[in-house]
Amino acid sequence: MKSKWLGIPAAAVLVFGVSTAQAADMPPLAKKSGCTACHAIDRKVVGPSWVDIAKRYKGDAGAKASLVAKVKKGGKGNWTEVTKGVPMPPYSPRVKDADIEELVDFILNL
Repeated sequence: MKSKWLGIPAAAVLVFGVSTAQAADMPPLAKKSGCTACHAIDRKVVGPSWVDIAKRYKGDAGAKASLVAKVKKGGKGNWTEVTKGVPMPPYSPRVKDADIEELVDFILNL
């Protein structure tokens, strides 16, 4: 069976994703790109919180390149204990490479 990433309507993001307080802290690019359907800044939604990602990769010189590649290609296995096996969908080419790098920089600087 071949899986296919389906877009999540904005209403689902409001219900499952970002709180009103967090929405002010989120970069507009994250909302526009669909990141907030599965991630929040400081709590698990479907995927890990961005603060937890920043903590895990703090001090890792290769973190940016690794995370950019993960966002571009998607995948699973790095956060299975959090996601319960739900994979990260690929975001390239739907989201421009420069935008993915900007989002990863934002996360790593939390």
